[in-house]
Amino acid sequence: MDSHRDKKKRRTSGAGLFARFLGDREGVTVIEFAALALPFALLVFAILESCVSFAAQEVMANATDNVARQLRTGQVLTADANETKIKQMICDELQIIVAQNCPGLSVDLRMVNTFQQAAQLGFRIDGSRIVLTNAGIDDNTVVQVGPSMSKNVLRVFYKWPVMTDFMAKAMSNMSDGTTLHFAMAIWQNEPF
Repeated sequence: MDSHRDKKKRRTSGAGLFARFLGDREGVTVIEFAALALPFALLVFAILESCVSFAAQEVMANATDNVARQLRTGQVLTADANETKIKQMICDELQIIVAQNCPGLSVDLRMVNTFQQAAQLGFRIDGSRIVLTNAGIDDNTVVQVGPSMSKNVLRVFYKWPVMTDFMAKAMSNMSDGTTLHFAMAIWQNEPF
């Protein structure tokens, strides 16, 4: 008669990993798997969420630079640079990674007197709102590019939705469960 140890050895010797997992009646494997599955899944989702968010931030930064270059060189005329057109130009480049029509996108384009004044432009997050703190210049969002040789600032804000619901609180910086992405370009227009 075979002993218990011989039966177990024979049952697992030629079997695959899945068969051994199902064949283990002691329960240790199941308990270890259950203890490690949730932290592992959370780690994987956090890595994926962070990677996608970072890629979206980089795409937005590139879109901001491209639009700023078109404004700086006069490819987009001052008269044509309204809020709808600037948003659409940025949104066209973001469409690869965001929802159609770029919900949550806002822009602030303004002329400044000096680069020091541009460096003092700021913002803060108040719940789910973006509050501009522009050192007394104008705390409202505007879209107005300056003429030839003027100094300009383009700030782009996008409320990026956190994809995994159970991680929204840990990964968002706004009260509505989104993460604010921000890009900024400062330049002096060329003589056009």
